[in-house]
Amino acid sequence: MGTRGNLRTLNLANGNTTHASTTKAIPMPKLDGKVIVVTGSTQGVGEAVAMHAAAEGAQGVVICGRQETLGTTVSAALTERGTRALYVQADLSVVADCYRIIELCDETFGRVDGLVNAAADTNRGTLEDTTAEFWDYQFAVNVRAPFLLTQACVNIMKREKTAGSIVNILSVAAYCGMDNLVSYSSTKGALSTFTKNTANGLRRHRIRVNGINLGWTDTPNEHVVQSLQGNPTDWLEKAERQSPFGRLLKPDDVARLCTYLLGDESGILTGSNIDFTQRVMGMFPPETGIKA
Repeated sequence: MGTRGNLRTLNLANGNTTHASTTKAIPMPKLDGKVIVVTGSTQGVGEAVAMHAAAEGAQGVVICGRQETLGTTVSAALTERGTRALYVQADLSVVADCYRIIELCDETFGRVDGLVNAAADTNRGTLEDTTAEFWDYQFAVNVRAPFLLTQACVNIMKREKTAGSIVNILSVAAYCGMDNLVSYSSTKGALSTFTKNTANGLRRHRIRVNGINLGWTDTPNEHVVQSLQGNPTDWLEKAERQSPFGRLLKPDDVARLCTYLLGDESGILTGSNIDFTQRVMGMFPPETGIKA
């Protein structure tokens, strides 16, 4: 007998058989019972990922960032949503701070199921004005930190025999990038290769690693960068008018994709760097518009 049409249910208490034509399956939360670590999670994309993880049933969410006020605010919001939250004040340019985030996660929850490397330094610099110190700092935050955090998380996943998932927030700048993104583009190119390399190496442990190549995204930090570049206060309105879909990416857009990649719904998907942008990469000639 097929399952379409009315759903037949049995009442074992009185032996009656009833039919319910409007019965609907209640979807299980995508991250039910999981412990998720999200970097750069005191604002922007990282904060949105943490909030979506809580909404999707995560048992625990570890957030981190340098600004304690923002961290405690996000932590309180996660707690209000019924998720156990742990805020770790950390500077990802410091090796010890990176390891400490995962150590405290392990002490608190005894496991880790997912990691989202969302933190990044997005400051600009051309070939001529990028200093060696800035190059090293940006690589420390954007590449070395994800390496250290992945390494520490994977050790716990292997110990607990957890089929975990790691998501690296990349950028379409990894394909080339503008001339004022010399260092930043290089870090994202490195992280892109790291994503595929670790995905290949961790398959036998059923630990998946994927990346998201973000296009232009409306975040609090992007507003700061645009101001520093001398762009007018209405830069966002102008940029969105010139965008094919009438808006930039929003943090919630990214969070929804992260939730999918972290959860079981994404199945065996691994080693994929997904272009999440409204402009098709490789299209020629390129579109013109406000400078990102």
